[in-house]
Amino acid sequence: MAAMRTVEVVWENDLLTGRGSVKMSSGALPDFPVTWASRTETPEGKTSPEELLAAAHASCYAMALSATLSRRRTPPERLNVTAQCTLDKVGDGFKVTTMELTVRGRVPGLEQSVFQEVAQVAEKSCPISNAIRNNVEIRLTAKLN
Repeated sequence: MAAMRTVEVVWENDLLTGRGSVKMSSGALPDFPVTWASRTETPEGKTSPEELLAAAHASCYAMALSATLSRRRTPPERLNVTAQCTLDKVGDGFKVTTMELTVRGRVPGLEQSVFQEVAQVAEKSCPISNAIRNNVEIRLTAKLN
């Protein structure tokens, strides 16, 4: 079963003064603006590819951890995952250098050490982690509530 998702971006003008609009074929989100400034200055109301990557990674990881915990017969009551994506200047260009995942979980009957172990296993099975691994440093912090 292959799942395909499509996003269309229209960009106008040069990088520094130009602007773009992102449209998701699913219609899950309204069309939204992007600019170079939204990548480097984080103005309100605009997103960036890095923020979208962080959103994809956090949601994908939450599902991977939920599945991993459920397979162990210790399903979570709640997982709160945040992802922080860092865009750095590297040489003459820019690169996504790190993705910091932080998960806080409520999992009855599970000890902290086991939760950390399972969290690491889930990170290895997360499709977004696997897409960026070996190119972006992935850091994971996992704590029980």
